[in-house]
Amino acid sequence: MSPPAPAMAPPPATKYFWGDCPEPNEYYASLGLRHAEGYFQSPCGRLFTHSFHPISAAHDGDVKGVVFMSHGYGSDTSWMFQTIAINYARWGYAVFCADLLGHGRSEGVHGYLGDMEAVAKAALSFFLSVRKSDTYSALPAFLFGESMGGAATLLVYLRSPADAGWTGIILSAPLFIIPDDMYPSRARLFLYGLLFGLADTWAVLPDKKMVGKSIRDPEKLKVIASNPRLYRGPPRVGTMRELARVTELLRESFGEVTAPFLAVHGTDDGVTAPEGSQMLYERAPSEDKSLILYDGMYHSLIQGESDENRDRVLADMRAWIDERIRRYAAASGKEVAASA
Repeated sequence: MSPPAPAMAPPPATKYFWGDCPEPNEYYASLGLRHAEGYFQSPCGRLFTHSFHPISAAHDGDVKGVVFMSHGYGSDTSWMFQTIAINYARWGYAVFCADLLGHGRSEGVHGYLGDMEAVAKAALSFFLSVRKSDTYSALPAFLFGESMGGAATLLVYLRSPADAGWTGIILSAPLFIIPDDMYPSRARLFLYGLLFGLADTWAVLPDKKMVGKSIRDPEKLKVIASNPRLYRGPPRVGTMRELARVTELLRESFGEVTAPFLAVHGTDDGVTAPEGSQMLYERAPSEDKSLILYDGMYHSLIQGESDENRDRVLADMRAWIDERIRRYAAASGKEVAASA
């Protein structure tokens, strides 16, 4: 018995998510940004990375702060997720992103998240290599996670050394509770588990059509679906087993979250239950915590909603992070770069 082959990817509609032209460097420059990409060798595998800086920053460290971002399940950092990083960079922040293990151009079986501890350890290794550098060690630093990347981000926070010095956490529709109709069949997981791990990477679980439940805007859905590196196969056995395990672990760990955080969620999110963000807000002992629920919005708040809704979410995120920068400066007595 062998697993079915994953679905073949359709050709992308355009070379880039913004179209066939301009070329990347010209596109980023038109937005006032400087961009770089490369690879980072983590203890758990090689990661593909991006960085975004405002051109107005005379030096790499001449920014308000640094933000480390993690994308959602099946996605990567080279397509529409970039729009989030681009906005933060245009606000005056240095932004670093990495494709999570098993995603995009990073190492691992495509779409496989069989060990979230390794996924978090790899991302944390990259983030700390930047965070601890002379350029950024004195700056306020934030973790950002979207969807499954929100679960990875909180795990990164929980596994960080005491001296990591995270100024805050931003979570967009984080995966803390899997909705009932998205939850993997316990019977199926048990039966595949009887194969002693041989089926862990098999893409055989029922496809719950997550993309269609995430994106409200049909035109943006077309762009997102044309991502050449999007994972299109059915969920892998080990991925769903591990996500079920780690979401329960995170809920049990909410009492350990003391950093300032902002969680945003759409009330009509059909992929990650908004009750998870509500539960984090209620249980976390952090003295600086914020929760915003957007009535009627779907899962993908920035990439998949109307421009009006997207701009509303981004404005709330910008107001929150800029306020934490002001508080950081007041508490530390340090000068922080002015708003872009």
